[in-house]
Amino acid sequence: MKKVIGVCACPAGIAHTYMAAENLETVAKQKGYEAKIETNGSSGVENPLTIEDISQAEFVIIAADTRVEMERFRGKKLIEVSVTDAIRNAEKIFNEVEQGRVSEY
Repeated sequence: MKKVIGVCACPAGIAHTYMAAENLETVAKQKGYEAKIETNGSSGVENPLTIEDISQAEFVIIAADTRVEMERFRGKKLIEVSVTDAIRNAEKIFNEVEQGRVSEY
């Protein structure tokens, strides 16, 4: 099974972070991906990505309106969007990825 990973983070880190993560996970499942989304909310990092998660991932989605530690994703296909995009346009994000509109970090 194809695997996608991601990080969702917003400055307030309350509802929008988790809404974005849930939308990405839902669309991933619909499209046949296994997904793991790290959230960086008001209570800190939850569901942290491991080195193994990162190495197995086909691509990475960063849905953040705040700083995310990016160095760990070097060499991976990666797309960066806003938290709002992940909430409203998760399907579009996956379509861009599947059409090859992502670059290597």
